[in-house]
This record gives sequence, structure tokens and C-alpha cells, in this order.
Amino acid sequence: MQNSPLARASRVALVALVVCALGSAVLVSGCGKQQPAFQNLDLTGNKQFGSDFSLPDTSGKTRTLADYKGKAVVLFFGYTHCPDVCPTTMAELSQALQQMGPEDAKRVQVLFVTVDPERDTPALLSQYVQAFNPTFVALRPANDAQLQKITKDFRVYYAKVPGKTPDSYTMDHTAASYVFDPDGKLRLFARDGQGAQPWVHDLKLLLD
Repeated sequence: MQNSPLARASRVALVALVVCALGSAVLVSGCGKQQPAFQNLDLTGNKQFGSDFSLPDTSGKTRTLADYKGKAVVLFFGYTHCPDVCPTTMAELSQALQQMGPEDAKRVQVLFVTVDPERDTPALLSQYVQAFNPTFVALRPANDAQLQKITKDFRVYYAKVPGKTPDSYTMDHTAASYVFDPDGKLRLFARDGQGAQPWVHDLKLLLD
């Protein structure tokens, strides 16, 4: 899914941007109080990525960060026909919430943003995310403009890769998620397929 030369180049460019931005943030905050030791990339104070979103959920209701104030929000990009990384990460996030315990888990919201709204109907998306965890919510760009805006805002790469038939295509896309703290501030860039433990560690830090 994410192994084409173009996708690899996009990931390298994105990671380079994150590292560069992170370095700048460290310089700025070096004289202040010590920042938490996250296991994922700390984007605290970074201005080069999106700070909010506005997308319909599977019921058609437009969702923004304000809807989840008081919760840590994981903004996950993927698609339901993904053969590997997406379902693995969704399962890991569900495991992480279980390991965190019910009280902390209530303060985390996972949002699955499809990069394949052509095939990912509202009904399919709802069924897909709730199969992993009933609290997960799916967001579906209503048109190309909405998809292009959110992926541009968060610097997410996506591209259709033709299959043997018109309906058997796959989607190359950035294998990463963004995490906002309970105050709605962007804090982390989290790679997909990392296992449950880093999620538990970092989400607990954000909730403290």
C-alpha cells in the first residue's frame, strides 16, 4: 500500500519536515519548562500542520475539534480496503484504549478519515470502525475539495494505484496519525503500525 517510490519519497519529505519543525520547537522551548518525553514525534507549537478540521461523519453531521473538547483526539488517515497497515493500527488503538482502562479511554476519541470516499460509503465506514471499537468515529469528505483540503492541511499524501479491475485499486497514503491534546492543540505525529504500548504511553501523558 505505502511502498511505491512516490509514497516512499513523500514519507521521507514529511518526516524531514517534521524533524525540521521539531528542531525549531526545541530551540524555542529550550529555556522553558521541560516537555513530556513522548515516544512519538512531538509537534507542540508547530504551525506547519492543520490545527482543525471540518468533515461530515457517517450520519452526515459536520464534525470539528470543538466536538471533542476535553478529549485527546487521534486523527487517523486510511481506507477500509487497506490490506495491512490500516487494520493493524486500528486494532492497536483499540488495544491501547483497553490497556488504559475505562476512565482514561473515555477521554480519547479516535477519528478515522477516509482517503477513499469513492468506495467508502457512510454505511461501510461506520461498520468498519465500530468493528474495531464502538467508540471510534469515521469521517468522510463529501467531495474532492474537502479531501484535498484536509490532506493538504495535514500534509497527508494519497494516490490511487490501479488494480486489475476498476474497483480493485488500492490507495497509497501517508501511514501516520496526528494527535491533539484535550485542549485541542496539535501535539503528536504518530507512525502507524507501532504497537499499542507507545499509544498508551503518549496518550496517558496527554491526559495527565
